[in-house]
Amino acid sequence: MVRNISLGILLVAAAMLVWLAGANTSSADVNKLVEGCADCHGKDGVSTEPEIPTIAGFSAVYTIDSMVAYKAKERPCVETKYPDGPNKGKATDMCKLAGELSKGDIEALGEHYEGKKFVPAKQKFDAAKVQQGEKIHSASCEKCHEDGGTSAADDAGFLAGQWMPYLKRTFEQYAAGKRSQPEKMKPKMDKLSKDDIDALLNYYASLQ
Repeated sequence: MVRNISLGILLVAAAMLVWLAGANTSSADVNKLVEGCADCHGKDGVSTEPEIPTIAGFSAVYTIDSMVAYKAKERPCVETKYPDGPNKGKATDMCKLAGELSKGDIEALGEHYEGKKFVPAKQKFDAAKVQQGEKIHSASCEKCHEDGGTSAADDAGFLAGQWMPYLKRTFEQYAAGKRSQPEKMKPKMDKLSKDDIDALLNYYASLQ
């Protein structure tokens, strides 16, 4: 499984390099693209849906990397219903949506959302688990997800303040081998118990 995951990461990285080499941002009508993204991810990329991540403030590198992975179907294509907009109630998935975007579209979206402010989700959490979660993060996650997972410069998205149901699903995908992860991350994730992950999720949810 490790070999397959490593191969998946290499394929995504190679696809991203080819993608960026041919990107043409002038082809993208970013305002029109953002209107479509807002139907799920909310205005300015701030999601109000617990199962859908806030993407505002993500580094352009991370957003582009993510979209290339979806386009290549290297991430799970989870079916989701549009919570808003003209397609409200209709089902779609990120692989399908990314597949419709050009190189310039994806680059333009990355640059657009990098300039927006990440807004932590207002959500409930178990205060009794926060301290343990913080300890686990400091020991296992802080080197790559600095400042409690709040640094866009890590090119790893945001953990702090992200919707807990979305993060929980992502962690489950990692555990099941359905979503690739960096080689240095996998051994640490494999060591975490269900209680450890639950504590981490509550810690990140508490950072509002």
